[in-house]
Amino acid sequence: MAKERADAARNRARVLAAAEDLFAAKDARQVTMDEIARAAGVGRATLYRRYPDPSSVAAALLDEHERVLQEQLMGGPPPLGPGAPPAERLAAFYTAMTGLLERHLHLVLGAETGDARFRTGAYGFWRLHVLTLLRDAAVPGPEGLVEVLLAPLAPEIYQEQRRRGLSPHQITASLTWLSRLLDIRKANDRGHCQ
Repeated sequence: MAKERADAARNRARVLAAAEDLFAAKDARQVTMDEIARAAGVGRATLYRRYPDPSSVAAALLDEHERVLQEQLMGGPPPLGPGAPPAERLAAFYTAMTGLLERHLHLVLGAETGDARFRTGAYGFWRLHVLTLLRDAAVPGPEGLVEVLLAPLAPEIYQEQRRRGLSPHQITASLTWLSRLLDIRKANDRGHCQ
């Protein structure tokens, strides 16, 4: 891979910093490329050379935050990382995702809404993680349940819950309760086997 030129790296940093401010100041879905270019002090051609639309700028900002969480899921300490029972890992994942949404909702709304959400690499990673947990918990037909368990993490849903006055703690508590269903199912299976 070619090394990024110093001026290109400076422009990228300026674009991302300006976009972060714009996305935080108003609904990220309403930010235009012209606004980003103006705020960054770069030409439109410079901006479009790297990013085709505002959602790709938001995705670039969000990517680093999601990458940190992905690393924790793969190799961090339990219960977020490997080594804990599936229900505990799912609860830890929900807690981490709620935290990510709370801190970076403006970016997620700019990059991962509607159908675009399902096409991101991050969604594919989250989906595989939850699917693996369901399989580890021996849930029958996990493919039919994985999107159901990821649906509460859609940015529009999280935004609506916050708008209705739910705190991040309340949202996390509800999702933790949902994750416990994996333990209940395993307990019921053990009861039937006796």
